[in-house]
Amino acid sequence: MEVRHNISSFVSLDWQSYFPNLKNGAILADTASRALHYWSEDETIKLLYPCSVPSAPELTRKGMTRVVEKVVAPTWRPTPSMLKRMPWLPRVVGPGPENPLGPYALYLSWQYYRVHGTQDTRKIGRASSSGCIGLYNEDITRLFNLAVVGTQVRII
Repeated sequence: MEVRHNISSFVSLDWQSYFPNLKNGAILADTASRALHYWSEDETIKLLYPCSVPSAPELTRKGMTRVVEKVVAPTWRPTPSMLKRMPWLPRVVGPGPENPLGPYALYLSWQYYRVHGTQDTRKIGRASSSGCIGLYNEDITRLFNLAVVGTQVRII
């Protein structure tokens, strides 16, 4: 088993403090502790994963959103703000080992925001993204199979 040295310390949170109910399930991304929580609608499943979070406050959007699309083998495109900061980035990266989104992505109702896997496991547990929440590929695989379009998402 691979040893992971970059996982932050985090605590388990209760959904009742963040969501009025669990209709369609709920995802809570805690940017302070760098942890992602998932609760199933029927409360039989509770998951807690380390995650990557945005690298700067100006890249961090907080509040309520929802999953609007689930994409297998997503295509990555840098956002306009990423291209301003890093003009050398490729304009498109298709599915595969070089794709920053990993094998699965949950697209949120906020433009450019995703919960996705990552090929660069060094980012997990760190403030390292341009706005998205990143998970180990094995963790996004499980979450992707459980979350539905309409799953509530709160970023704190």
